[in-house]
Amino acid sequence: MKLVKQFTSAVFITLALMHSAWAISLADAKQNGWVGERYTGYLGIVSNEDKVIGLVKSVNNKRKLHYKKLAASNGIAMDEVEKLAGKKVIGKTQAGHYVDQGNGWVKK
Repeated sequence: MKLVKQFTSAVFITLALMHSAWAISLADAKQNGWVGERYTGYLGIVSNEDKVIGLVKSVNNKRKLHYKKLAASNGIAMDEVEKLAGKKVIGKTQAGHYVDQGNGWVKK
């Protein structure tokens, strides 16, 4: 019984930690200036890495899978898809949010 209680406690602690790591949304992270769009087509960390690292990795993994599918279905190189995506996401970035066009972070 004691082992079950310890296991249950460990599961709840792990879930609580996971929840806090995912508690921030992409929109909130951008609004707070913690993440921004990069010329590479991927999300980048501007500040507060400890709060957004999980979010950034998750978003970038999903983007990479999508870019691979686009490259394969259109018969073009992955780096070309990434460059095009980078231009697109930077173009759609709201004023006041961070972008990196290859020269470091700036507010758009």
